[in-house]
Amino acid sequence: MPTPKFDLYLVTDRSQTGGRDLLWVVEQALEGGVRAVQLREKDLSGKDLFELAERTRQLCDRYGAELFINDRVDIAVAVDAAGAQLGRTSIPIATARALLGPRKLIGYSAHSLGEAQVAQSSGADFLLFGPVYFTPSKAQYGAAQGLDALKKIVEKIALPVYAIGGIKSASIDELRRVGVRGVALISAIISSAQPKDSTESILRLLGG
Repeated sequence: MPTPKFDLYLVTDRSQTGGRDLLWVVEQALEGGVRAVQLREKDLSGKDLFELAERTRQLCDRYGAELFINDRVDIAVAVDAAGAQLGRTSIPIATARALLGPRKLIGYSAHSLGEAQVAQSSGADFLLFGPVYFTPSKAQYGAAQGLDALKKIVEKIALPVYAIGGIKSASIDELRRVGVRGVALISAIISSAQPKDSTESILRLLGG
């Protein structure tokens, strides 16, 4: 089975670009060293998401980066993405695996140890866990989980675990001490005035 090769996982949100073109921001991050991008634009129609996914995959291909599609496994298949990111409202992991095949990666966004354990037993390849810190974009998933909950996930789950939610550069060191494989970021890069510089700085902190 494939395993993730990245430490920094960029999650898109075009509402946080400050009016800049999303693909421009993503390319800046790719120039800065991002090698995994999750396209997460839930409000788009299937047609618009497909077209954006095609353009994003072409961009990722130029930089040797992997593209993951949030929730829409059909679009991940259609654009030959590296995999899909699933969650509690997505189709079952086993169904996604049947559609994607054994060579693609399936990430799962968990918000509790129980969810993480089910995802692991169902065949997910890696986990996002959070929100670790408070962030408006993840407020719908409840209060911040905190480092203790993250540490428990890392200790009890054999899959690579990526922290998500409210992560800033100043958080990286304590997250690394907990033992996460890496971090998933939205605003720290997408909203940055200098996405390339921010990416390079975070990768240095991650040891990349």
